[in-house]
Amino acid sequence: MCGITGIFGYGRQNHVSAEVVGRMRDTMVHRGPDGAGLWIADNGRAAFGHRRLSFLDLAEVANQPMPNEDGQVWIVFNGEVYNHADLRPVLEAAGHRFRTDHSDTEVLVHGFEEWGMEGLLSRLYGDFAIVIYSAREDKLYLARDRAGVKPLYFSAVDGQFIFASEIKALLEHPSVERDIDPQAMIHYLSFMTTPAPMTMFKGISKLPAGTWMKISGDGSVEHSRYYYSEPGNGIDPSVTKGLSDAALEDFYLSETRRRLREAVSKRMVSDVPIGVFLSGGVDSSTNLALMTELSDKPIETFSVGFKDFTHLNELHFARKAADHFGANYHEVLIDESDMISYLDTLIYSQDEPLADWVCIPLYFVSKLAHDAGVKGVQVGEGADEQFCGYASYMGYLNLYHRYYQPFQKYLPGPVQRTIGKMAVGAVGRHPNRAAYADAIDRAARNREHFWSGAMVFWDAQKRHLIRPDAIQAAASASYPTKIGMMPESYHEGDSYRVIQDFMSEFDGRNPGQDALTRMIYSEMRLRLPELLLMRVDKISMSTSLEARVPFLDHDMIDFTFDIPESWKTKGGMSKYLLKKAVEGLIPNELIYRKKMGFAAPMADWLRGEFGRSAISRIMASPLMSRGFLNPTFVQFLYDRHVSGKADASTEIWTLYNLTAWYDYWIAGPRRQAA
Repeated sequence: MCGITGIFGYGRQNHVSAEVVGRMRDTMVHRGPDGAGLWIADNGRAAFGHRRLSFLDLAEVANQPMPNEDGQVWIVFNGEVYNHADLRPVLEAAGHRFRTDHSDTEVLVHGFEEWGMEGLLSRLYGDFAIVIYSAREDKLYLARDRAGVKPLYFSAVDGQFIFASEIKALLEHPSVERDIDPQAMIHYLSFMTTPAPMTMFKGISKLPAGTWMKISGDGSVEHSRYYYSEPGNGIDPSVTKGLSDAALEDFYLSETRRRLREAVSKRMVSDVPIGVFLSGGVDSSTNLALMTELSDKPIETFSVGFKDFTHLNELHFARKAADHFGANYHEVLIDESDMISYLDTLIYSQDEPLADWVCIPLYFVSKLAHDAGVKGVQVGEGADEQFCGYASYMGYLNLYHRYYQPFQKYLPGPVQRTIGKMAVGAVGRHPNRAAYADAIDRAARNREHFWSGAMVFWDAQKRHLIRPDAIQAAASASYPTKIGMMPESYHEGDSYRVIQDFMSEFDGRNPGQDALTRMIYSEMRLRLPELLLMRVDKISMSTSLEARVPFLDHDMIDFTFDIPESWKTKGGMSKYLLKKAVEGLIPNELIYRKKMGFAAPMADWLRGEFGRSAISRIMASPLMSRGFLNPTFVQFLYDRHVSGKADASTEIWTLYNLTAWYDYWIAGPRRQAA
């Protein structure tokens, strides 16, 4: 894991500044405290900067930016390629000469030369953000890994294409302005994050997961999505054809175990210590069990809990898991004062607001791991999405099968629309029922019943929160829209247009899929890469710690997408297949205990002194004076929360993140961490 940045001058702008790239690079020392590199092309057209967190081939010759043999191809790379040792002899046989002993970066350089960008990407197992400059072609290539584990941001301004692992690096460029994108803010208020390629910063974009792009010397751009998380890639139908239910279940279980073992094994490859975040739930305990099989030393485990709200703690189960596998157990306990002292650093580390308070305990457990001398950890993100592990997923499926479908099937269209309008109109009097009103409204308007597992402000609420006509359409198309990476509909102020874009594409490629498969696809496009994985990346890397995600190995993704809903929820049990697959691998007590989730007592904290401070900061923010948001409704939400009439903690925390971000980065730009 590293921090990468750089500039490519196109069109008439031929020369870039190494000094500017150096400043951009050094905003990300936390991503790479082990070393720094800087390169500028002989023709002055390109410059790369790199901060190194060393995992493989610790020798200086493996430093970046890295060239090929004749210096005509240069790379900066963030992440890990887990099958680099398999690709190296193939490239050596093709005549490529290697200077390093076992650097995965050098495999990428020669792989690009041999196979081109698309051919290279098709061969990689890994989590990565890759940028390559080809002097022969005078072209810049960028790519983000299939699941979106690693981030890559960019901006095109004044004849220069600028990129970086974090937005704060882009903001060091003198031509990059700081302002909010109001249309992106609308989607953030829906989804807790912004959908790629949008960010909350006007003029700054993020490369979507599974996508690569090419910028030519004249400024023209090509891009392509090289990977889709979708059915049809994981299970050959001839393998399962004619199997009995018992044989089919055995196939699903054995293949799940096999692929998990392979995924964990790949992510154990390192020249530095690798540990695991441990909650004592199915996902993290499975990671620990498989890591233990592969190691001749005890695994280092890291857990976090709360001093002031112990009922949220899972530490009892984490200790049991660690004891069962003979692991070294570390834990940290935090409270409200720890949370408050961290907030300014949180806003800095996130770059753009991520309205998930799990970032708070995640920071403290990441710091715990770093302080214990571990450079990387395996984490369980992606398991709940693929195997239907969330209670909310089961709720959405129940809603769809028992109510949404019959509502659409048996009620005439005019009746549906009338009921929908009545439901939405009642939200002002009964705000606790916004989710139910939105569900009815969606059915009446033939909209997807499920948008995201991280909905904050439903449409019915946003009608009260966002002031009518306060957010005007942009005067000109955004860069991603101009190059065809994002449809104009993302700027219409209706978050459904984002989901509609995902699902119309999915249905065109995969007609007739079940409700759960369609839900998971939506999560793989938005919530997982742009919220859950970005919180892991930004927060763990703020402590110079790399997180590896075995459940999101693309072989596992491909396989699980070909398993139908009926098997993932067999017997009405969430996560049925994964639980059955790990029986005998981890204790049943850990498999079948009640799921708690990685939480924080934000609802309680917001009813005390922190809540009073938070609402004051929200109301005093310069963002409120721009007129986008209705302060009366914001105060209404807070008052209901404090009185106990509603739990509006998610909504208040989302607004707090937004306004604190605006105050830090836009209204009062700061050049270094708090």
